[in-house]
Amino acid sequence: MNMPPPPPGFGPPIPVPQPAHVEGPEFVAHDRRNSVIVDATGVSLEINGWTMDLPWAGVATVHFAPAPHGHVLMVAVRHPGGMLYECQVVARRRAQLDQWLAELGSVLPYYLGNRPPV
Repeated sequence: MNMPPPPPGFGPPIPVPQPAHVEGPEFVAHDRRNSVIVDATGVSLEINGWTMDLPWAGVATVHFAPAPHGHVLMVAVRHPGGMLYECQVVARRRAQLDQWLAELGSVLPYYLGNRPPV
């Protein structure tokens, strides 16, 4: 009984091109469940394990403020189509919240500063 030849083996791994690293300031704020990341690629919001990545082309405006009570950073990202995405990150102490507010206040103008008003 003749057996068919074995199927050809897997070839060498195909290299996956990596995106070019783009320079620019970064902002990261996170707690146990939520996070906000702002970098050269755009804005990422993670809420309870769900992540929303918004490239800068998909960001009309970004608003941020401390919550009225507690040590909470509130961030809202408006899409050019009008959708609003919100995330809240709890700081361990007031000093950390103040640091986040200062950092975010300097990073956002770097990416949004040269845009025409919406």
